[in-house]
Amino acid sequence: MGNIYNSSKNVIQNLIKENKENSSFIPILLVLVSIPLSFAINNVALGIFLLVALITFKKENFGFQKELILFLLFYFLMTASYFWSIDPKETLAALSKEIPLILIPIGFLLFKNIASEQKGKIIEYYSYTIVAFVLYYLIRAIIRYFIYHDARMFFYHGENDKDYGLVPKLLNAIHMSVFVAIAFFYFFTKEAKSKTDTFLSIFLFGFILLLSSKNIILVVVLLALVHLFFFSKTGHKLRLRNLIVFGLLIGIILSIGRIKDRFKVEFQTNTNKSLSTNVIEGVPSGVHYVSIKEAWTNPTFTTNDYFNGTAFRVYQLRVFLELMKENDVFFTGFGLNASYPKIKEKAVHYNLYMGTKNDPDSGYQSKNFHNQYVQNFAELGVFGVILLLIMLIINVKNAYKTKDFVHFAFAFLMISLFLTESFLWRQRGVVFFTMMYCLFNTGIVQYNSKAE
Repeated sequence: MGNIYNSSKNVIQNLIKENKENSSFIPILLVLVSIPLSFAINNVALGIFLLVALITFKKENFGFQKELILFLLFYFLMTASYFWSIDPKETLAALSKEIPLILIPIGFLLFKNIASEQKGKIIEYYSYTIVAFVLYYLIRAIIRYFIYHDARMFFYHGENDKDYGLVPKLLNAIHMSVFVAIAFFYFFTKEAKSKTDTFLSIFLFGFILLLSSKNIILVVVLLALVHLFFFSKTGHKLRLRNLIVFGLLIGIILSIGRIKDRFKVEFQTNTNKSLSTNVIEGVPSGVHYVSIKEAWTNPTFTTNDYFNGTAFRVYQLRVFLELMKENDVFFTGFGLNASYPKIKEKAVHYNLYMGTKNDPDSGYQSKNFHNQYVQNFAELGVFGVILLLIMLIINVKNAYKTKDFVHFAFAFLMISLFLTESFLWRQRGVVFFTMMYCLFNTGIVQYNSKAE
């Protein structure tokens, strides 16, 4: 008990010390660690972040940062889309959810730049907090398993009305996978790893496996291999050999009969397996599983057709291309969050499953594009997707400059996640992306500069 008290006391003292050096330390940390909690708590943390930024603002701290200006332009485009939106009511409602896109960058503009050492400390405290969340959800799953005797308590997420998953549906297993992945890479990439760091790396990776987001699992494994072969100390010493071994390893994995067949099945035939997470759960037996080819070419479907995660995303891409061809919205899009009426029209046209009388929102017509690039293009036009791509390019470029692998992992996790999720159209997603992006990309010193 005494050790816990002393540890807690030391943590608090260190937090106070760091915050004295830069008043943004605790506010930034509060926003990040409250993301998995309720929206109300995260909103309070965001309010504290802005209040402290305003109170402690000093004129000499303010500086032009193009990385942050991009977010202001992005939100301005969202606001402007109200005037041409096909559903102004939905656009107006969505603007409040997207407000972190402008509030967080403004906060970073008002605070003085954070030193790289303090950024590392923020990620450290964030990572240990994520370990606490993971421990909580595992204990929760064990208790619920003994009560309900249902193994689903250890995997993915359930539904809003049937919370049978490892994490609640509102938290979302895919989003939680990303939050945990950043913490995993903090422990995994430490140069001087203790036994505790190694254990926590394995512990967090195991939780990512249980969350069952195939996309995130694949990217995490690939990034871990990249770090192992090219960024670790042994990797620098044996780079050429590691390049050969890495290429052979990937080739062998993809050449193994069963794994190769799984990828063929994924892209060529009817299957109930998917690289992307399914958008509708609890499918009854006897339904027809739509293949990727059918999702792209079928002139019509039946209400008995079921789309797995990848097939549905292919269908949505098909719908997007048809909508862009049929409507003159290349430069403007349909307006923020205003694409749903058009998606529903296509669902009716193709005779998709539209849900039940008691729960009409459970049908495919209520699902967004599940692709952030497509979502941006459909609702904000070509400039919306260009702005997003510029952000991602700058993110990768700065990750390379700083040689920070956690930043590097964040950059590529976002690029990959945006292919299968409309992450920025969710409150937790927009807060996480904006806060992490601003944290990693502000105050970067250019090499060979006077400041260096």
